Amino acid sequence: MNIGERIIKLRKEKSWSQNDLAKMVGTSGPIIGRYERGEMVPSVDVAKKLADAFSTTLDFLVDDTGRQSDIKDKSLLNRIVEIEHLDQEDKKTILHVIDSLLRDAKAKKTYAMQL
Repeated sequence: MNIGERIIKLRKEKSWSQNDLAKMVGTSGPIIGRYERGEMVPSVDVAKKLADAFSTTLDFLVDDTGRQSDIKDKSLLNRIVEIEHLDQEDKKTILHVIDSLLRDAKAKKTYAMQL
C-alpha cells in the first residue's frame, strides 16, 4: 500500500472529506486528492502533519514495503518505547501484567462468543 492509498484508507476510517483533512494540515482539498491519486507526494513536513491528524506515526503512513506495519497507534508506540527504556526487572514486571490482562481479555471474548 502506498502513501496515497494509506491516506485514503485512514481518511475514510475517520469519515473525513478531503477538505476536512486539508484544513487540519494546512493545505487544500485538491492537493489531498493529488496525494491520494499518487500524482504528488507530500513533503516530510506535510506527511508529519498528516500522521499527527490521523494519530498515527510517520513510519506507518509512509511505509510502502508492502508489509503490514506493526503499530499504527501513536500512543501505543510511545508506551512501548517507554517500556523499552526501563531496566530489565521493571520491564519484566510490566510485560507480565500486560500478558495477564491480554489472557483475561481473550478468555472474556471467547466466553462471550460461546453464549
